[in-house]
Amino acid sequence: MNFQYWDPEIEKLPRNELESLQLNKLKTEIEISLRAPFYKERLSKNGIKSADDIRTLEDLNRIPFTTKNDLRDGFPYGFLAIARDEVIRLHSSSGTTGTPTVIYFSRQDIKNWAGFMARCIYGAGCTKTDVFQNMITYGLFTGGLGFHQGGEEVGMLVIPAGAGNTTRQFKMMQDYGTTVLHATPSFLLHLETKMKEAGVERSSLSIKKAFGGAEPYSEDTRKRIETLLKVDVYNSYGLSEMNGPGVAFECQCKDGLHIWEDGYIAEIVNPDTLEPVKDGETGELILTILCREATPILRYRTRDLTSFYTEPCACGRTHRKLHRITGRSDDMLIINGVNVFPSQIEEVIMAMKEVGNNYLIVVEKDGALDKLTVKTEVSAEIFMDDSRPLNALREKIKDTLQASISINPKVELHESGSLPISEGKAVRVKDNRPRDV
Repeated sequence: MNFQYWDPEIEKLPRNELESLQLNKLKTEIEISLRAPFYKERLSKNGIKSADDIRTLEDLNRIPFTTKNDLRDGFPYGFLAIARDEVIRLHSSSGTTGTPTVIYFSRQDIKNWAGFMARCIYGAGCTKTDVFQNMITYGLFTGGLGFHQGGEEVGMLVIPAGAGNTTRQFKMMQDYGTTVLHATPSFLLHLETKMKEAGVERSSLSIKKAFGGAEPYSEDTRKRIETLLKVDVYNSYGLSEMNGPGVAFECQCKDGLHIWEDGYIAEIVNPDTLEPVKDGETGELILTILCREATPILRYRTRDLTSFYTEPCACGRTHRKLHRITGRSDDMLIINGVNVFPSQIEEVIMAMKEVGNNYLIVVEKDGALDKLTVKTEVSAEIFMDDSRPLNALREKIKDTLQASISINPKVELHESGSLPISEGKAVRVKDNRPRDV
């Protein structure tokens, strides 16, 4: 395979030199952090009053974890480390508390972010000859502008299409010869359904690649998108607190996400004990940003569950790889005492060719017990006068799920297009249990 490198010197930097670079950048980030009100207090309490107090990468362990609640408590300017008039942009994400988490960017921060995004996009095989249709939400959400500026840095023709309006999306694909898409995996699946309804022939489209992000999805979902849309799908990872997309990305091997270690220090810990796990074991990803001066964030608890690859990548990059995110430690459902992740259910149903592209998990109380209902769309051919194929599929899904998650769920089969579609991140779980239970 002919691999592409946006910055080959950095992407293939020997490990010892990469770790030395990380240490130097960490020292710089510590100096920056000490200018932010939140970290000035927190670091001082832990005996860190200058970058000289950090001598090795292991000294990172002296710094307490930062949480989303910390960011909310520091709203609006508790984490700002530069003068207000040096800030040129902010992004924020809302939360259930009503207080958003806000990230500020300097001009250099935006330039750094665009560079990491260009590294991701180019590393997936895209070039300036591509036409890139960005079908993700713009605005305060980082996904839209993050990919947009990365695409421009590569030199692609970027179409800021935004989310939704499938008819208009297809028209732009045909008019401008779009070759690369970016959308949530759920919206990419939705496109295939709407393509049939709109009578759009796949042969009229030039799309070759798609980037899926903003929501976790299984390998079976990726394969389904690739088969239905006849595109090469690449997985991406990012979060608003770490700039947004561009933290980690799949190379052309499509076997794990390279986390750009010259921009981030990654740790994986047991989410209960907060102790490091062994390489290859699954735990919660902890990130420290090394490429931002306006809003430093140290040892951030992402709540995302993953593990490190233990073998080097065939592409030659030295930056470690993460396995795809399997879920979030705070998204885990406890159903009658059993731990269940939505990704486990998705893996089962998306592996069945009879199942459609949309599903919903509903958890309710049935007396003193929890009740799990899995609603999924199925192909129209199954809804026939003969109910036997429908009943057989329902039992197949139920039995396979029970074997996977050790819970006997109720399974509902719905006609294609009947379950709600979200233009942003897909809502896959509705937990209707009383909050005080």
